[in-house]
Amino acid sequence: MDYGVLAGRLFPEIIMIATALIVLAADLSLWRRFPARWRRTVAAFTTSMGCLMACAALGGELEIGVFYKGMWIFDPKIGLLKEVLVGLIAGTVWINRESSFTRHVGEFAALTILAGVGGMILVSTENLLLAFVGLELLSLSLYVMTAFAKSELASVEAGVKYFLFGGVSAACLLYGLSLLYGVTGATQLTAMATALAGKAGDPLVFLAVVLVSVGLGFKVAVAPFHLWAPDTYQGAPTPAAAFVASASKVASFFLLAKISLLGWKEVSGGGGWRAFAPGWSPVWCVMAAASVVVGNIAALVQTRLKRLLAYSAIAHTGYMVTGLLANNPSGEQALVYYVITYAVASLGAFAVIAVVERAHGTDDIAVFSGLGRRAPYLAACLGLFLLSFAGIPPLAGFFGKIYLFIAALGAPGSKLSLLWLVLLGAGMSCVALYYYLVVLKRMFVFKPEGRLVEIEVHWMTRAVLGICALIILMLGLFPAWLFDKLTAR
Repeated sequence: MDYGVLAGRLFPEIIMIATALIVLAADLSLWRRFPARWRRTVAAFTTSMGCLMACAALGGELEIGVFYKGMWIFDPKIGLLKEVLVGLIAGTVWINRESSFTRHVGEFAALTILAGVGGMILVSTENLLLAFVGLELLSLSLYVMTAFAKSELASVEAGVKYFLFGGVSAACLLYGLSLLYGVTGATQLTAMATALAGKAGDPLVFLAVVLVSVGLGFKVAVAPFHLWAPDTYQGAPTPAAAFVASASKVASFFLLAKISLLGWKEVSGGGGWRAFAPGWSPVWCVMAAASVVVGNIAALVQTRLKRLLAYSAIAHTGYMVTGLLANNPSGEQALVYYVITYAVASLGAFAVIAVVERAHGTDDIAVFSGLGRRAPYLAACLGLFLLSFAGIPPLAGFFGKIYLFIAALGAPGSKLSLLWLVLLGAGMSCVALYYYLVVLKRMFVFKPEGRLVEIEVHWMTRAVLGICALIILMLGLFPAWLFDKLTAR
């Protein structure tokens, strides 16, 4: 093996790992004596420089193709996803500047970068063993990030719950992958698909599909494997919750799409109304329906914004799975479009929460009363992100749902076989609009409660919010630009 060629193909990941080590070493040896806020700013700036270098490498002359028998893959779509992940890393470390939950600045920044590298590995491979390594690098980093506020009992409790649920799901996933290997003798997805032809009714294959679905269902927080999400979003430091809600979704859903549409394409089955057939489709069909209902109904009674966004994320997972069930290229494109725009909006929403939480000490919805008068820029950005979540045109969230539903209606099998799931998703979107409007009413109609608290916003946080808002607006006005990127080869 030519290790120089290998290093060239892994150059963006190498840059990010080197950035993590530089930030960690510099914070431990040089920056420790300086104030924590200054250290957070410098760590964010250093990380951003590494992210810019990685993006430059991704936009350069990287070789396109399938390498090492599917262990490593690179094409324009994967390059775009990696750029998104790198951008989410940079946004997260700048959000961290608004928080003061720890003095271990370098460690948190390094964990954020390593979690992103795990996501970059996930989107770059069609080999299940390497995918599992990337998934665990992402997951283990997120467990520690969730429990990073050691002085806060809620953070420690959330980290323990996340770790325990994650450990069980990883065991299920690994056992399911071992069963698939036993049946097919392959860990590469295209070879696995060939070996699974004609085995849709095999009980061992169905058991493997269920176990892998349980493991991946936890990673994407689909019902009924969503119980960790509300406590994690609520208890985790806001920057960690932002990364869980954004980058983790992008990487995990792309892995799920590759396994389902490539490795399991011969055992898809069917999830049409009264036409279930053995395979992965009926399993995920039931989970998608449960997620849309449970997430939206539970969000109605929440009084904390991070917890509301957690249940909203569960509902959005159901919408994303609806696109996956289309089981065709247009469904995959719609899914990737939706998960990217959702991740950007989530990062922006958590950035606003971080600023308000720093000022008030809580993310209770009541403290957002009158935000439109006190901090109009924050309120306008948060309002735009919430309206995108709700699917209001001309924002990106509207077109994301439209594309997902259209793809689902064109699913293989009987005509309009997934119409029941699309109608359920559309109906629950109306429910979602109500609880988003509750927050908007608090910001723009209600008067501030109690003593007015001045809200300061760093210029870089304003820049992160502005970039996220601009992306959501522009991808709503010009959605074809991103779709062209996703279809390029």
